[in-house]
Amino acid sequence: MIKNILLNVVLFLIVTPVVAQNGKITGIITSEGERVPYALVKIKSISLVKAADSLGHYEIEGLTRGSYTITVSRIGYFDKTNIVKIDNGSLAKIDFTLAPNIFEFQTIEVTNKTSPVNSIGKLDLQLRPVSSSQELLRLVPGLFIAQHAGGGKAEQIFMRGFDIDHGTDFAIYVDGMPVNMTSHAHGQGYADLHFLIPETVKELEVNKGPHSTKYGDLATAGSGEFHTITGLDRSLIKLEYGMFGTVRALGMFNLLGPNKKLFSKKKENLYTALEYRYTNSYFEQRQNFNRFNILTKYTGELNNGDNLTISLSTFQSNWDASGQIPIRKVADGTITPFGSIDPTEGGRTGRTNFNIVHEKNKGNFSIKNQLFYNRYDFNLYSNFTFYLNDSVNGDQIFQADHRNILGYSSTFKVNNKLAGKELVSSFSAGLRYDNSAIQLDHSIKREYLNTIVGGKLNQVNTWVYADERYQLTKKLNVNLGVRGDVYNFNFQNNTYDTASGRAFKAIVSPKLNLDYALNNNIQLFAKTGFGFHSNDARAVIVGNLENTLARAFGNELGSTFKPFKKLILNVALWTLDLQSELVYVGDEGIVEVSGRTRRIGIDMGARYQLAKYFYVDADLNINKGWLRDEPLEANRIPLAPRLTSVGGLTYKKSTGFNGSLRYRYMADRAAIEDNSIIAEGYLLIDAAINYNFRKVQLGFTLENLLNREWKEAQFATESRLKEESEPVNEIHYTPGTPFFAKLSFSYLF
Repeated sequence: MIKNILLNVVLFLIVTPVVAQNGKITGIITSEGERVPYALVKIKSISLVKAADSLGHYEIEGLTRGSYTITVSRIGYFDKTNIVKIDNGSLAKIDFTLAPNIFEFQTIEVTNKTSPVNSIGKLDLQLRPVSSSQELLRLVPGLFIAQHAGGGKAEQIFMRGFDIDHGTDFAIYVDGMPVNMTSHAHGQGYADLHFLIPETVKELEVNKGPHSTKYGDLATAGSGEFHTITGLDRSLIKLEYGMFGTVRALGMFNLLGPNKKLFSKKKENLYTALEYRYTNSYFEQRQNFNRFNILTKYTGELNNGDNLTISLSTFQSNWDASGQIPIRKVADGTITPFGSIDPTEGGRTGRTNFNIVHEKNKGNFSIKNQLFYNRYDFNLYSNFTFYLNDSVNGDQIFQADHRNILGYSSTFKVNNKLAGKELVSSFSAGLRYDNSAIQLDHSIKREYLNTIVGGKLNQVNTWVYADERYQLTKKLNVNLGVRGDVYNFNFQNNTYDTASGRAFKAIVSPKLNLDYALNNNIQLFAKTGFGFHSNDARAVIVGNLENTLARAFGNELGSTFKPFKKLILNVALWTLDLQSELVYVGDEGIVEVSGRTRRIGIDMGARYQLAKYFYVDADLNINKGWLRDEPLEANRIPLAPRLTSVGGLTYKKSTGFNGSLRYRYMADRAAIEDNSIIAEGYLLIDAAINYNFRKVQLGFTLENLLNREWKEAQFATESRLKEESEPVNEIHYTPGTPFFAKLSFSYLF
């Protein structure tokens, strides 16, 4: 490692003077007021292809004197070409503005130059439109979600054979800020994404498995990072009205006119987005769900060429919930599928985010510094077992988490040449500090009875990583990285004097990724590496558990290829071993230990252009997982999906009518280890019709078109009702959305 760092420094000192003698072209790529990330910049005459960075910045060095034809391309945009003349040692600054285009699959090249990540941008955002923040997660191929607390609670996540709960094994970020809450009152890795406004999302970076050096804790099944738009070309007002008393209002406003400036004489963007949503939902008990979101974001190029991004966002929501109901009481007619046993469940939550990012690009290196602060408040009333533990007052619990999070990271990236081949080196270090008051109480009809556990959390995660990406040949890229994480767990229990303390843990995670571009239509890749998820601080301190940082080891082998001009396919074979699935169950204040697990699977995806405006897409995910330390007859991983698929038909034009018909399928799966209780699968059909005309957009959405009865969230739970003498272990569930229709109207100005 030290030798490699010294080599990069020497190369930087050697290469920089040489580059200064040659010409250079640099610039920013934008479209409709926002930056376009990862666009391809090509100079055909010298066989050069480079990718812009996440902020749309590109740079080409080492050009000799002459005239160059530069072409910029990106899926979903028209190509743009400019001719640039370079003299000895001259610097040309050429910005590109791309016009949106309905993409043609036959023009898409499959190449390892397109992006350093698996980017879900224009392609799937157009083929798979979303209408709510939670639906954004469904953009991840193979990822399913379930809501079981009235719409205000974070969604339950399923992916790659994991019941991830609310985020234990899937790390989520928004503009570099972590969404997951470690040592949360309701469960490890709790990820509430409801502060994100769907219309502000520009792109989603997805990494499946523990293969990315950039992401550490919780990134075992994978990780996803949302990027919000950098600016607006036009302002927007949107109104929605749907069944069950559903209303939504959205306003997105460009706050800078063409001649207004704040910090710089160069390109600047400033906008604000406000969202309000209300619904009673489809339950017999009115949900009274209210949510208000606001985001204000500035992005600008400073006078010295640096990039600065500042954003401030906040959201508040409150709701009532019907909770999970026992299947036996629906079967005997006591309640309907939309009824409740305890109608006093529900909660309120809020989060405020401040995020500032400064990036300097100079020559062949860049330095990015990020500082963020989050204020988070969570209050939730739940009742899963009814009268199992307390036959008089019932088992309702109240969970509270009031938290401050402070984080900082610094990333240094340098582009060099080694043996005439491109070498991209990244070094990063950072920390995250969580300070929280956590409470678990026993309550009745939202009235306090007694405290089960409560205390003060102080948790610090510091990390450092080094990542090298080397172009070994014109077709083969090698990516080698290593990451180190150190944890300081500190929990002071207010309930039991003996259950307080401090613990230090550390873990090192190496990674290796290879990608090989056989030609412009076939790309192969292989990945291997270690990751981890941390356990709850209370479990670490109170339970004195081993495997506090449970290690994961994953492998993946696959390909993205175009067998025909208008067909893009991808396939990946993968395995994932987890050292120990230690999970703190916040609902009961206990720790569950399931031991070692192994998962194997295959992911397949297809995107096909039937005609100029017709597109077909589908994803199929098959896997098998088991508990390695349990006998064959009782080694299922509860609620882990075995087979899932999504897909649909889309008719897409830039103006006029657009529409889509889509399906979601999840097969039956085991609800407990011996497979004696089954969580039922489902197949749903959704449809959408839209009309776009200049400044006006009209939309009509139909969910669960066939009005199928289905169970969205399911758990094998032992419970007892007040009139019952013995407990029963069976499926408890939240019914899924019945037929739902919604109208929308948008005006752009």
